[in-house]
Amino acid sequence: MIHEILPVGQLQCNCSIFGDEQSHEALVIDPGDEIGEIKAILDRHELQVKGIVITHAHIDHIGGAAKLKELTGAPVYMNENDMELRAQLDVQAGWIGIETPSAPEIDVMVRDGDKVVLSQQPFHVLHTPGHTQGSISLHIPSENKLIVGDTLFRDSIGRTDLPGGNPRQIITSIKEKLLPLADDVVVIPGHGPATTIGREREMNYFLRGL
Repeated sequence: MIHEILPVGQLQCNCSIFGDEQSHEALVIDPGDEIGEIKAILDRHELQVKGIVITHAHIDHIGGAAKLKELTGAPVYMNENDMELRAQLDVQAGWIGIETPSAPEIDVMVRDGDKVVLSQQPFHVLHTPGHTQGSISLHIPSENKLIVGDTLFRDSIGRTDLPGGNPRQIITSIKEKLLPLADDVVVIPGHGPATTIGREREMNYFLRGL
């Protein structure tokens, strides 16, 4: 499967583009900005977007979703617990001094245990609140990968001092939903470099004792 990671926008959110080489269908995860660059990758691989997945509704992850939906017609997936954040993009834009983007319509409210399917390959939805109340992660067994949004980072965890954040909740989410996965699962955070479950289990200061 094709997987390209494109850091987009002022805060360099990791947008993941997954594509199937046979069907040429694609999923785009967290198109926060730079839709032209995302489209260039899609065009290079001759991919047609079948779904847009938002790991959480912070502006750097959701900011370009409306444009991508308008461009492709693809449905947008998000957890319902972040609908309030989605409605506050103007406030969020003020935090970082950018123009307020359009808020995308959410077509599918995904919940823990749901699957988003790309050419028969399931992306398992894990509800991982703590960074925001609607934060989700996506486990892709066929690729041995885990997209975690801003829940877990290399050597760190997501901040919990923004609206919807909860420090105890994020640790519980990581402990109960992410750490049970195998050590060799590759973790793709919302910002910064990739890591593995095993590395974070061993090296991440915030996870010691879990």
